[in-house]
Amino acid sequence: MAAIKKILVPTDFSKFSDNALKQAVEMAKQNKAKIYLFHVINPFYISPNIRLYAGDYWPDPAIVMDLEQKSMQYAQDMMQKQIRKVVKSSDVGIVYDVRKGTPYQEILKEEKDKKIDLIVIATHGQTGLKEYLLGSVADKVSRNAKCSVFLVRGK
Repeated sequence: MAAIKKILVPTDFSKFSDNALKQAVEMAKQNKAKIYLFHVINPFYISPNIRLYAGDYWPDPAIVMDLEQKSMQYAQDMMQKQIRKVVKSSDVGIVYDVRKGTPYQEILKEEKDKKIDLIVIATHGQTGLKEYLLGSVADKVSRNAKCSVFLVRGK
């Protein structure tokens, strides 16, 4: 197995993501690796069919853009909080990024763009919908990633 120097940790700010980050920090310490904390915001999508029913209540594109920008800022603030809460060591280099898109697709793009060696991801996130199955994002990432994927079970 190749040396692990770059670890990608997708987060949705759930306690499960905190656990994944804790695991990644331990791995990073052992391997002198850098952590890339990563969050994806789903774009605000409004179906064109809604126009039939929305009439004059169709959202102004400027409002949608403003909401997306505020969501990006909020996510950056949350990542800083998550780092302060979970990472107690200054021995680990962490950078963070927020993107807009479909979570599993953006995670896989980030893996390719940054030449990631390992993805550490929680098996479940905030959706709560997949209590008995592997979370859909973690499942798609683990099936399609080119690098190794370390799945952290929710507790």
